[in-house]
Amino acid sequence: MALSLEDIAHLLATRGIHQYGREAVSQLEHALQCAQWAEKSGETPATVVAALLHDLGHLLAPGGDAAAQDDLHQYMALPFLRGLLPDAVLEPIRLHVDAKRYLCTLEPGYRETLSPASRHSLALQGGPFTAQEAMRFEALPFAQEAIRLRRYDDHAKVPGLPTPALEHYVALMGRVAHAPAQAKPVAYPYRCSAAWVR
Repeated sequence: MALSLEDIAHLLATRGIHQYGREAVSQLEHALQCAQWAEKSGETPATVVAALLHDLGHLLAPGGDAAAQDDLHQYMALPFLRGLLPDAVLEPIRLHVDAKRYLCTLEPGYRETLSPASRHSLALQGGPFTAQEAMRFEALPFAQEAIRLRRYDDHAKVPGLPTPALEHYVALMGRVAHAPAQAKPVAYPYRCSAAWVR
């Protein structure tokens, strides 16, 4: 059963207040910072929403030690979002872990820029891609969006960073959810507004 916009907002606002794994921010702070990076970078509304929701699976996953095993969070949220949001949101979410594995293979020094927690999860997620796996990945639809999302993800771990409020992105998610499927994506430039900053 698909989650509603209200369900997603509630999940982020309640379960999202807890620490994001071994990082120094909460799940909600990480989601908002990631969405802000995407928005500042001029991404489409769908990619901004994907950035907001890319780790929603952590909030839906059954209890367990995510530090000891891969919780497959990139897949966990998809059944709950399908029917509400388009593939332009779902596919970057599905591919963002593979994008990390891809970048570790293709970009010298990338692995060393990852946080300790992200390097730890990389090992649980299968480690860097082989050259053949990387080639298959980069040919997939939405692979480039997933790679950019991955970079925003890497930067979205700053304690106390001001961001737009959750309501700002929930409103954007509503526009993406109700957009006609055949509509072309429209760039959503970032505008600074004091009302957005918590």
